[in-house]
Amino acid sequence: MKPKIAFFDFASCEGCQLAILNVEDALLDLLERVDIVEFREALSEKAPRYDIAFIEGSIHREEDADRLRDIRARSRVLVALGACAAIGNVQARSNATAPAVNLARVYGEEARDRVQTDPDHWPLWAHTRVRPISDVVEVDYYLRGCPVVPAEFVKLVTALIAGSEPRFAREPVCTECKRAGNLCVFARGETCLGQVTWAGCGAICVTQGYRCDGCRGLLPGANLEAHRQILRDAGLDDATIDDRYDLFCSAQRQPQQRRGAGPGGHAR
Repeated sequence: MKPKIAFFDFASCEGCQLAILNVEDALLDLLERVDIVEFREALSEKAPRYDIAFIEGSIHREEDADRLRDIRARSRVLVALGACAAIGNVQARSNATAPAVNLARVYGEEARDRVQTDPDHWPLWAHTRVRPISDVVEVDYYLRGCPVVPAEFVKLVTALIAGSEPRFAREPVCTECKRAGNLCVFARGETCLGQVTWAGCGAICVTQGYRCDGCRGLLPGANLEAHRQILRDAGLDDATIDDRYDLFCSAQRQPQQRRGAGPGGHAR
């Protein structure tokens, strides 16, 4: 029987699933070797168990955590699909502010007061904090980025259905910039997080004339203090540096006990 593959979404824009759907030729080739049994973006079929479950999105509420645990219990392999699932992504910045304050900023003081007197008026009031999925369940593999790199998805699925171990380079984006022949962002008088960010994207942002903002997450073992000093030397103050790190990686920097990612992107 073909391996059963499923996709599930939590708090996200579902851009990672769309990125996968956009590689039609590679996806059609994979469909000859696997059965996609759940994928809300593409079909309505369901299945009781999965060989590989891809999770897109971060966890905000306990009911989401319970659903994730159920998926984990029914999956042989579980993969974090994209930055929201892998590191909490942009929405994890809200963890630094009380829910009532966030609600008032977005919807006004009246909305906050109404929720406090009628909690059922706003279901998201029940959320605790934004978490990457590894805070809730064991993660076997990570596909990083915002959105994911489709080629990495194909590589991982191809390896798993062949019974081999998928491996991803444990190196910073800087190495990919060098291979691409890019002029260093710092040499352009700007600043970048490429020195401390997981590679695998082909340094696409820098190659297109921008900078690396760290959407693939902080590389384990990266010397953040040395990088912080480099940013200071480039003229950034500590508040700006923190803001740059926290755009995508605030959940990684918050003090909490979490499972780390081992060599090759496999969870310990």
